[in-house]
Amino acid sequence: MTPILAVNASGICFTYQEGTRALEEVDFRINSGEFVAMLASNGSGKTTLIKVLIGLLKPEKGRVEINGLEINSISKKELYQQVGLVLQNPIDQLFAATVEEDVAYGPRNLGLDEEEVQRRVSEALECVAALELRCRAIHHLSFGEQKRVSMAGVLAMKPSILILDEPTAGLDPAGEALMMRLLNRLNREQGITVILATHSVDLLPLFADRIYVLQRGKVLKQGPSEEIFCDYEMITNACLRLPYIAALLHKLKQHDGVPINGLPLTIGEARMRLLELIPEDVIVKPTEATN
Repeated sequence: MTPILAVNASGICFTYQEGTRALEEVDFRINSGEFVAMLASNGSGKTTLIKVLIGLLKPEKGRVEINGLEINSISKKELYQQVGLVLQNPIDQLFAATVEEDVAYGPRNLGLDEEEVQRRVSEALECVAALELRCRAIHHLSFGEQKRVSMAGVLAMKPSILILDEPTAGLDPAGEALMMRLLNRLNREQGITVILATHSVDLLPLFADRIYVLQRGKVLKQGPSEEIFCDYEMITNACLRLPYIAALLHKLKQHDGVPINGLPLTIGEARMRLLELIPEDVIVKPTEATN
């Protein structure tokens, strides 16, 4: 069965008025239900591409389709019910006095009755583990809480596609892990198509089905994590880095000649590869270690 395309952007070109060529013949295709990362260093065009995908910028060349419909044929109201955007800085998105008022704004603007509005508010806040924040003032929230509430406001519109610009930026490691787990649950359990723009690489192998690497307005490569991060030269040229565990194993292979099979991207994979190199008779089993 041919996968259903949630996003189909082809031949996208965009130049800003001052002459900066931000996108050059970009093809970007996302299947319905995928979790896809847009990986790029600052100034590589990922934010511009996001704005093109949601209709905030019109490309000088190329075509964008959302769920099979050409973007220019969809009203803004219909488009924003299908595609939700979560901005990098939540303060740019939050404007109401309380959490409940902010999350309810979108559904109320759709003309829904108050019972349905309140149901959507509860569901959206529960999805982002923020139900206990419902009556809190926006200015009393931590940065991580603001990020989750801004996402809830988008989810209350019931989009089938969720686009996030640097959702983990400014979060501590625990907050970053929580955000990625929330996105993974939305994707796996609710079937929401997730497009995540980031330059943070360490958690992507755990969550992303595919990764697009952008550099200077062009797609350098796209594919699953193992294909992307095995191309060390491409990653370096894109001004990015390998995940920390992969970077360590890469140095062991390249500089120390350790015959590691493949290039592990997670701690679990690295453990398996390293155990393959250790004679079985010198490995201490857990039961032996406790005796």
